[in-house]
Order: sequence, then C-alpha cells, then structure tokens
Amino acid sequence: MAGQNALRAWPVERRDALPLALWSAGEIAEATGGTASHEFQISGVEMDSRDVRGGDLFVALKGEAMDGHNFIAKAFANGAVAALVDRPVDFPHVLVEDTTVALHALAHAARERAEAVRIGVTGSVGKTGVKEAIFAALDRSSRGSAHRSVRSYNNHVGVPLSLSRMPARSRFGIFEMGMNHAGEIEVLTQHVRPHVAVITTIAPAHIEMLGSMEAIADAKGEIFGGLIEGGTAVIPADSEYCERLVGIAKASGAKVVTFGASPEADVRLLDAIPSANGGSLVTADLGDTRLCYSVAEPGEHWIANSLAVMAAVRAAGGDLGSAGLALAEMGGLKGRGARHQIAASGGGKALLIDESYNANPASMRATLRQLGHTPATRRIAVLGSMKELGDFADRFHAALAGPIGEAKVDHAILVGEEMRSLARELGKGSAGSLGIPLGFAHCDTPAEAIAALEELGINAGDAILVKGSNSIGLGTLVEHLSSRDG
Repeated sequence: MAGQNALRAWPVERRDALPLALWSAGEIAEATGGTASHEFQISGVEMDSRDVRGGDLFVALKGEAMDGHNFIAKAFANGAVAALVDRPVDFPHVLVEDTTVALHALAHAARERAEAVRIGVTGSVGKTGVKEAIFAALDRSSRGSAHRSVRSYNNHVGVPLSLSRMPARSRFGIFEMGMNHAGEIEVLTQHVRPHVAVITTIAPAHIEMLGSMEAIADAKGEIFGGLIEGGTAVIPADSEYCERLVGIAKASGAKVVTFGASPEADVRLLDAIPSANGGSLVTADLGDTRLCYSVAEPGEHWIANSLAVMAAVRAAGGDLGSAGLALAEMGGLKGRGARHQIAASGGGKALLIDESYNANPASMRATLRQLGHTPATRRIAVLGSMKELGDFADRFHAALAGPIGEAKVDHAILVGEEMRSLARELGKGSAGSLGIPLGFAHCDTPAEAIAALEELGINAGDAILVKGSNSIGLGTLVEHLSSRDG
C-alpha cells in the first residue's frame, strides 16, 4: 500500500506531457511551413542516406555537387519513415520550398520547445572531448535527459541538424561549434543561443585562413554573441588571449567565468598528481568550495579540460559530483585519444594511441608530451601533416623537433608533404631515449607509413602515437594496427 501511495505521489511535471516521439508530421510541417503528405512520427533526423536508421526523417539537402533527393530511395531502403523535400516524391514527406532553410527552422523549433539549458563549446583544441565530458556529466545528473551533437557535427549543417535532433524533454543540450573562417561561429551561435558558451583554448589552428592568433581569438569569441541575456562565458585564464576574450564576452553582456592555473582564475587548479591509471587526481578551487576528483584521460591538457568542464557544469546548474564521476570514467574517443592494446611481433602487447582525427601545433605538443610520460620500451610517433597553417606551415612543422626530443621518441614516421620540413630538422641530428640518434622516415601516404612501421617492427612494450590532420588519412593506419589483435 505504501508503495502505491508513493507512486501516486510521484511528482508530475509539465514536461511529462510532452510527446515521446521526436517529431510528428504535423509538427514538422508547422515548424518548417511545409505540407505533410501523410501522418507519421519520427525518432531521428539524418542528412546522409548511408547513416539512416529505422524511424529517421531523411533531409534531402542540396549542395554544390550533390542533391539529397537523388538518394531518397536509398534512405527509405535503410529505414527512413519520411523525407524533407523541395519537390513531391512517392514516399511519405514534408514538402518545403528550401530544405536547408527548413532544417534551420526545425532546429529553431526544437530549441524553443525544449526547456533545456544549452551549452555551446568551441576552441582550437579539445572542443569535442570537452563537449563529450560535459554531456556525460549532465546526462548522469539528469538521468538521461541530456542531448549533444554527435561526432564532430559542428559546422553550418551539423549544428542545425544536431539541434533538430534534440528531444522536447531534454533538460540540457550541448553543442560543438567549429570554424575555419571568421563569421562562421557567429552564425552557429545564433542557431544554438546558448546559456553557457565555452572556449577551451586558443591555438594556431586555421591560421592559414585567419592570418593571426588575434584573429583566431576573435573568431572563437563570436560564440559569446549568441548567448541569451544573462548567459555565462567560460574562458581559459591561462591563455595569453584571455583579456581579449573577456572583453568580447563582456561586450556581449555575458557573465564571465575563467578557468586554469592562473591565480586569478575563478575555477582554479590547486594541485594535480598522476594517478595509477595514467590519468590525474585534481584539486580545484571554485571560490566558495573545493573539489577533488579523478580524470581518467591522461595528459596535462585534460587537467585543463576538466576545469572547463567543471566551470560549464556549474554555470549550467548541473551537479559537480556527477561531473567528477563522469571525468573519472571517460575513455578516449576514436581518433582523439582512444588507447588500444595491439599484438606485438613475437608475442606480448604494444600500446596504440589513436589521435588520428585532428592535429595542430598545440595538440601535437600536448600529445607528444603525454607520449613522453607514457612508460614504454620504445616510443614511436607516426605524425601526419598539420593542415590549414598556410605560410606558417614550415615553421610549425619544423618546430616539432623539440617536443619529439623532449618526449624521448625513439623512432618517428612522418607522413605528408608538409612534414618534409620536420624531416629536414630531424636530419640535423637528434638523440632518442638512449642517446642514440633518432630514427625517422618520411612517407607520402598512410600506405607507405604502414610499410615503414611493419619494417620497423612492433615489439612488446612499445607505445605508438598516431596523430595528424584527418585529411591525411592516418585512421587507415590505426585500423590496420588494430586488426593485428583480431
């Protein structure tokens, strides 16, 4: 009887009356100004017919080279229940004048109907990892009511698509925003209209397009322009561009919260010591309280990331205890720090560190530093070119010789045209971990790098770091090495 009374007393909220389906045909038509051909309900939204799953709405976008309408039949074969189209088709659909405009309208409708606290994340390095950590923290504390952009859906299509996927019952929404030109984040942040906007760090990524570090900081600072009234800007206190970012944020009317090791930081690092699992035990001062928590991800950059996560979670009204648990349990993301034990020649295991998705000078230095702290019989670095550095490319690539030496790398395999400048620098003579000249090879393609690595051999106890810009294709090398354990 007591149990029945407890059930009757369970609090009923307004959001409990919201639909369980993501969208109905009528809701999509109302949001987009379109006309529905049938009644239907959907559970997801997808723009790539290859990724469509059962229950999805397929959005037939038109690009310069491709027209999504040509893939509608494939989308329905893969399980789509309806399509968003600009011409009548022989499938359930919502007909609109322009599918891109309609997607934006659907995204805005999703934003407005949910009472979710929205967090926007950008930065030159670490934005995907920080976005995932904030999501893990808020999803835990809200019991599964957090939503986030998946993969790196952070551009002019990915952000509105991610918004359109946000369920009406969401309590939190976390969205990543990327750019390679000025003005791009300004558009994205107006889609999201975040309550909290986070900049992880400022580094020379996309400097080819922007020309200077100050321009990069300004472009990232565009995220503050979309903050709702009274929103919070989370800014790295240790960045030399902190004051510049604070100025941009305050000009937008934002409340500012800084994080870092700086004595002036609002979320301030007090101490960080290595933990047994390769991560860190962090103590932080949040002004009115102190926290001690574990970070599973290795590296000094993840200590800084964790402070950004704590600042964002607190600003969003989340639970700091849940944030600490989430950071303690996070594993590396594919292409962004995932670690694999792979079979070594002659038996035993070697460690493969997969950082193949992205690279810029700051992230290269950070991951090489972590490689240097990784126990290993040999340290092998497979490094791909860093893109979008323009006239700075030769200088930034050659400058990696120092971090490679400091990390006590025993052998380096360099992949891509831009890595020739680093090969020339290493050719001047650098010592490996045993004082022996560093061995290195330059390759044009991932296939050549695989051959060079196989010729070198993989021994038990080796630590192999694979890092480069995604366009170099080092993910194929990671897949090849991972298959050794199959």
